[in-house]
Amino acid sequence: MGSSRTFTWQCIALVAIVVVFALAAPAESKFWVMLTGLAAAAFFIVVSLARHQQIKRLAGEIDEVLNNGRRIDFSTSSEGDVAVLTNELQKMVARLARTTEQLEAERNALANSLADISHQIRTPLTAITLMLPSIERAENETERKRAVRKLESMIERVSWLVTAFLKIAKIDAGSMRVESKPSSCAETIRRAIVPLEPALDLHDVSLEVNLDQGASFEGDLLWTAEAVENIVKNCMEHTPAGGSIKITAREDVLATTIDIRDSGSGIDPVDLPHVFDRFYRGRAQDNEHAGETSGFGIGLSLAQALVSAQEGTLRVANNPEGGAHFQIAFPKLVV
Repeated sequence: MGSSRTFTWQCIALVAIVVVFALAAPAESKFWVMLTGLAAAAFFIVVSLARHQQIKRLAGEIDEVLNNGRRIDFSTSSEGDVAVLTNELQKMVARLARTTEQLEAERNALANSLADISHQIRTPLTAITLMLPSIERAENETERKRAVRKLESMIERVSWLVTAFLKIAKIDAGSMRVESKPSSCAETIRRAIVPLEPALDLHDVSLEVNLDQGASFEGDLLWTAEAVENIVKNCMEHTPAGGSIKITAREDVLATTIDIRDSGSGIDPVDLPHVFDRFYRGRAQDNEHAGETSGFGIGLSLAQALVSAQEGTLRVANNPEGGAHFQIAFPKLVV
């Protein structure tokens, strides 16, 4: 409304100026001055009116985008300043649309993650709640100690989950501090397996380590050790009593690789592409869990995130002779 009124006054002012110039002109040229001025004024009015209509239409389309979320086709604009403006607006609208889609995807991912986190923590908490009465009803010290050990295991599980969630959140936020310096494979693997030695004994799973002398990689020793620990822990949980886990480290001119193999039943081919998906729940492999679902949890997802943060890669496959095969690789910079 305001722009229309302004345009009207501009037209009136232009006609008034033409009339003033015509009146001020000599008598013999008044007619031609008036005719030329009116022709110029008419041309200006037509061009201005066309531009005004273009801008009005453009404003309406932008309003549709902002209020109704519609995608508007700006390709019908002609050449000129308005076309340049339209082109820039088209880029802005496309960028806003992409941002909106990304925000929606992130919102859905956050909702799903919160649901998964709730499930992951609720399971051990429920187990803890059910164990407490059994401790109170224990008839002898042996039963009480057994129940207390189970309770401690569940509490450790909750503590580990919370710590893992915090680490994943740091990685996602890009606030995790990663060092890149020469790191010993031997020291990395030693740090990874020491915390697991009691559990390996309890599971009756043997561990064999075979390293290239002096093998090293460019990365963060502590974070890599944690990634290896998570992988070995997963292998241990899926290896039957009497089984084994083998860790090898090799270094050549192209890369340093750390391979972890177990003698378990391997990973279902359906689950292989999703092993590192956060909270993915795969199909159980061993007979005692047949028909149930078993989760890969967040340990392998965290391991991949820790390795990827160092520009490394983590892959998984099944051994031809049986069992799972995980490989961490740190490529070397080739000049």
